[in-house]
Amino acid sequence: MLDVALKLLKEFNNHSYKAYIVGGFVRDHILGIESNDIDITTNATPKEIKELFEDSCLPHEDYGSVIVMMKGIRFEITTFRLEIGYENNRQPVEVQYIDDLYPDLLRRDFIINTLCMDEDGHIIDYLGGQEDIKNKIIRTVGDANQKFSEDCLRILRAVRFATILNFQLADDVIAAIRNQKYLIERLSYQRKKEELDKIFNCPNRDYGIRLLLDLGLDQELELQHLEKVIDCGVDSAIAVWSLLDVSSKYPFQKNELEIMEDINEAKCHNNLDPMCLYKYGLYVNSCAGRMKGIDLKSINESYANLAIKSRNDIQIDSDSIMTILNRKPGKYLKDIYDDIEREILYKRLDNNREKIQNYIIEKYK
Repeated sequence: MLDVALKLLKEFNNHSYKAYIVGGFVRDHILGIESNDIDITTNATPKEIKELFEDSCLPHEDYGSVIVMMKGIRFEITTFRLEIGYENNRQPVEVQYIDDLYPDLLRRDFIINTLCMDEDGHIIDYLGGQEDIKNKIIRTVGDANQKFSEDCLRILRAVRFATILNFQLADDVIAAIRNQKYLIERLSYQRKKEELDKIFNCPNRDYGIRLLLDLGLDQELELQHLEKVIDCGVDSAIAVWSLLDVSSKYPFQKNELEIMEDINEAKCHNNLDPMCLYKYGLYVNSCAGRMKGIDLKSINESYANLAIKSRNDIQIDSDSIMTILNRKPGKYLKDIYDDIEREILYKRLDNNREKIQNYIIEKYK
């Protein structure tokens, strides 16, 4: 992927433009973290970029970004720019294209995200990003209060980067977050959820959650029970959300709501019990079991030993049951299936067609 990006830079340079890989990819490259998201910045305008690359589209013309596809890889390319004034503590009022990389870097959020790479793979570091990586610290580009006032999403991004990279927040960043945290109320719940999902999905989530609590962001985010998530053993965002009782406020997809409901139900049962494992599945029982300190190996082994894992595994169908009993379709079929299911799961009945038929004849005919 990097090779393709460097060729893309050469294409710009061959046409007398300046272009660099910028931001998160360069940061992660230095840290040895694999990344599939490459952003490129250039002095070419969106119109010039589109003239240069046929396979391109312009999703955010007002902000100078163009999407270019090269060898099946998606690159977001942004023109050097100044952002003049901000509205709603979120978006620039005006964007002015410029020809110089350095001022473009000054309008970015954090020092570690200002690192660039040229077409030869050389790192360009005007603001001390490599030193911050070495020191494992998150600093803003310029005054922290101003940065968070311009775009309040940066408050959650600061916590997210600290969590994922296991970095510390600079003292002035901590102070500014505490001063400006009330602005988070202006963010959409969708935006807040996107950032929190990344924090909650991170293996280092407990550190991120402690940061949210220490900075008082739990109140601004309306996460009233966040403290009980620490050290609870969960290993995914959806499991964390299931503990927070915020489904009426945050925008969850239907399948997310169903999983959260199942986790909360499964917590009330024995997660090693065959019926519970069968009904809720391995993932939900693993989430619920971890919350109760049940060894995952035991849950995995118990699930692997289930005689059946879905109703489709049962070696008889409804037509056969109706034939055996000489009856028309009716509610009784569900009752019989429920009975057979339970007997098989608790290994009182083999999942064998002949034995199931004999069981039905003896009990129901």
